[in-house]
Amino acid sequence: GERVVDYLRRASASLPVGHSPYWALVQLDSYLTPDRAAELTQGVRLSRVVFRVPLPRVQTALITRDLPGQQPMSELAAAQQSAAAERLAASHTAPDRRRSAIDAAEAAQLQRGCARVLALLVRGDGDALRTVAARPGARAVHAALADTSIQDLAIAPLLPEQVEMAGPVPDDGPAPS
Repeated sequence: GERVVDYLRRASASLPVGHSPYWALVQLDSYLTPDRAAELTQGVRLSRVVFRVPLPRVQTALITRDLPGQQPMSELAAAQQSAAAERLAASHTAPDRRRSAIDAAEAAQLQRGCARVLALLVRGDGDALRTVAARPGARAVHAALADTSIQDLAIAPLLPEQVEMAGPVPDDGPAPS
C-alpha cells in the first residue's frame, strides 16, 4: 500500500557509503533477459534472481533461484530454464483449469527466454551499489542494514507495472489460451 514514489525515495536513501559489503535488492524498471540482467549487475556479486511472467490482470508467481555468482550470464539463463521446468510441472498438478493454463503460459514464456528477470539480490559495497543504481534499467537498489544476514532477508520486489501504489495486482483476467 505504499506510494511508489515514497518507496523509491526510501530505497535510494538506503544506499550505503564506503567499502563494507551489503546485501541489496536490485529492482528493474522493466523485465530483462538474463544476459541484460548480468550486464546491469556487473561489479557486484549475484546471489539470487527473481523471475516473473506478467500476464494482463493475472497474478503470476514470483520465482526465486539461488545463483553461485561465478558465471552470471550462464547461471541466469540456467535459472530461467529451471523456473520454466518448475512452472510446467506446476501446470500438471494445478488444482483447476485456470491455474493450470496460467502455469503453462508462464512455463512457455520462461522456456523461450523472454525478458522475465524482475529483480536480483546482490552483494556489494556502497560504491558498487550506487554504480548499479545509476545504470539504465535499474529502477531501485534497496540495501539491507549492514548486519543483516542473507537468511534474514525478505524479498518483495516492486513490479515494473506498479507506478503509483505497491500492492497486489488484479487477478480477474482470463486464463491464457
